[in-house]
Amino acid sequence: MLVEVLSLRGREGRPVTKGKTGMIDTTELVKEIQEMREDGFLSDALVRFAARTLKEGDERFDWVGAYLFKEKDTELWLHNYVGPRTEVAKIKLGEGVAGVAAAEKENRYVPHVDEMSDYEAPGPNTASELAVVIRAGEDLFGVLDLASMEPEAFTPEDEKAISQVADKLAEQFMAERR
Repeated sequence: MLVEVLSLRGREGRPVTKGKTGMIDTTELVKEIQEMREDGFLSDALVRFAARTLKEGDERFDWVGAYLFKEKDTELWLHNYVGPRTEVAKIKLGEGVAGVAAAEKENRYVPHVDEMSDYEAPGPNTASELAVVIRAGEDLFGVLDLASMEPEAFTPEDEKAISQVADKLAEQFMAERR
């Protein structure tokens, strides 16, 4: 695959790359997250690093956030985000793109959010949204939520790549539960 180097630098100052489709190389991001795990970083730092790297790595991503599952309240709580300010700090399971994804434990993609009734955008002028579940088996930890001002901004390849990041984050959440 043809690869161009971004100005973005990873944790060790190595360049993070993106392919010709514009999607960042999440294989490198997953490696970085694993290295951080091995160096003793906890989930809080890993989630922040993942959200920032995803946002900075692809110009289509106008807002990237992580909502973490709070079981006793059956809600997702905004952990951290990169992008314009959001008013959506809590999401009930089953509501909105991220809430439905979490309730069903399946990724959700909405190419045209303006076609949804009662839609609450994570960022201003959102046209499309991708919610990728952070889970291990049946254990739900949260959702990586990505928003774009472009309609139909996300591809099946984006979902697959971001799922790899979510899976790596889930490994850390599981390890911290033990």
